[in-house]
Amino acid sequence: MGAVDKILPRPETQGSSVTTFRGSYTVCVTAFDAEGRVDLDRLRSYVDWQIAEGSHGLIPLGSTGEFLSLTRDERTAVAETVIRQADGRVPVLIGTAAEWTDEAVALSREAEALGADGVMLVPPYYSSPTEEELFVHFRRVAEAISIPVMLYNNPFTANVDLGADLVARLSQIDNISYIKDTSKNVHRVTEILARCGDRMTVFAGYYPWESYLAGAEGYSSVFANIAPKLSAAMFEETTKPGGEAKGREIYLRALPLINMLAGDLYVSATKAAMAMIGRGMGDPRPPRLPLPDKRQAQLGAVLQELRLLPAS
Repeated sequence: MGAVDKILPRPETQGSSVTTFRGSYTVCVTAFDAEGRVDLDRLRSYVDWQIAEGSHGLIPLGSTGEFLSLTRDERTAVAETVIRQADGRVPVLIGTAAEWTDEAVALSREAEALGADGVMLVPPYYSSPTEEELFVHFRRVAEAISIPVMLYNNPFTANVDLGADLVARLSQIDNISYIKDTSKNVHRVTEILARCGDRMTVFAGYYPWESYLAGAEGYSSVFANIAPKLSAAMFEETTKPGGEAKGREIYLRALPLINMLAGDLYVSATKAAMAMIGRGMGDPRPPRLPLPDKRQAQLGAVLQELRLLPAS
């Protein structure tokens, strides 16, 4: 049965009671079966496991979730399934990015209607919009919904960089209050907070420990797909009084895995690692291919060092 056939009834209530996003938020992979179809049963099990392991929030349909490789109906099914399965236990932010502003608005309105706690939007990723075009794009989405908007700055794939001045301008819009910054520039955290003050909360996309020390209050974590407990512990230790050293210890342990998942094959590597730890979510969709054998061996060694592989 396909994803659309298995879609759940729409919830009567919207969102959880959580209004502040903070902590380790897993940017979720999308589960596929052996034939490459969206596997909602496996996705439900994954959500329960993530929450049991301590993830502070979930973000399906981001880059790691292969949103560009899903049909519109599949995106709806994934969003609704994660929201319903989480059932208010942790916040769920839905990736609603689109190249066309009207489509991003429609996806964001749908996410709110389904009960999402917020939405996350990478800029239009092909047209290389100007700063004014970006401002109007994000403003139109934000004004169409009442839940928070998390900007997603990923200049390496979106072809534009949301600089601190533009972010400060966008922070004047009431519900644009979060940003995931994947610029690989930790100083950007300082720049954003200096210009925005308490109007903007920063989530790290890379280098979480350094970003926490610079004032980030969350981590949009790819490696939490494989080690959610470790990612959550890094945040909790680093951000509690006197916990920086313990947080750094966890970070240095996790860094080889974080680095292995940060390259151009990040989706394939994440899914390969999940299969290795016994939480398989299927292969990525074409044009992506499964992780090459040489990289699989390197990844397996890293997981072995972290004691994440099942006992033989």
